[in-house]
Amino acid sequence: MEKKKIVVIGSVNLDMVITVGKQPVMGETVLGSGFMQVPGGKGANQAVAAARLGAEVTFIGAVGEGPSGAALVESLSANGVFTGYTKTVSDRPTGTAMIIVYGGDNYIAVDQGANRAVDKELIDAAEVRLREADMAVLQLEIPYDTVDYAMRRCGQFGVPVLLNPAPAPTTPLDSGLLSGAYLITPNEAETFALTGIEPATPDDAIKAAGRLSALGANNIVITLGGNGCVYGFGTDFRHMPAIKVSEVVDTTAAGDSFTAALAVALSNGKSLEDAVIFASKVGAVTVTRKGAQPSLPYLHEIG
Repeated sequence: MEKKKIVVIGSVNLDMVITVGKQPVMGETVLGSGFMQVPGGKGANQAVAAARLGAEVTFIGAVGEGPSGAALVESLSANGVFTGYTKTVSDRPTGTAMIIVYGGDNYIAVDQGANRAVDKELIDAAEVRLREADMAVLQLEIPYDTVDYAMRRCGQFGVPVLLNPAPAPTTPLDSGLLSGAYLITPNEAETFALTGIEPATPDDAIKAAGRLSALGANNIVITLGGNGCVYGFGTDFRHMPAIKVSEVVDTTAAGDSFTAALAVALSNGKSLEDAVIFASKVGAVTVTRKGAQPSLPYLHEIG
């Protein structure tokens, strides 16, 4: 079967990860272990995940000069991602994420660095890839105006956009970002930022989905971690429980693998419900492994 073409426009970071046995409080130093430096960034994670799940993937992004940026681009290429539109800039460092893992959950701080250099000119340079795409995937770790421009260009080309509004926006999103996306995939924190409704329960998430729909969003999937997700469109939203795993090792990149899996399934003509089922399986495998990109499963690993 011919591979579907997915273009991911977004961030690429060097993740610095440490695992702790006690959740630190403000001003406290705790001892950790298992320090790792691994490829990450929401955009790059989603690109690698989609490639491992069988898509033909192009990544549009930026890194800084030096060995870490070069290694991140090489990692993308090694996973079958086309990096011809991943540029290297001299005035900004490669994006960096500091990740503390505690009890399988994570706390993340990101310096965007070179990710802020993903601009309109780079989107235009990749026009030929965008025109051929079956779906484009974007997040919010690059400048908002670039996200908006890319979405409008995709609209001109008739390419559906999956918008992962992450990290949680600190200011209200332009309504065009919501209405211009074929699908949005916020998590709990992002849903609260977008709607003012805290999705503490599936019923709350359904209310929040209704608010997003009223704000102009089309298809919606709200991820709820261990509570699964809520999905649907218009006024028809349903809850899907999470797939249980024997042990949650690290949730880093679980949302990214879920989003990528949705893009792959939908671009292959699956219904939203079937896409959510597939994405839930992919996310369940991801949380049983350490690290961002190292944890992303291949298609043959999904039952």
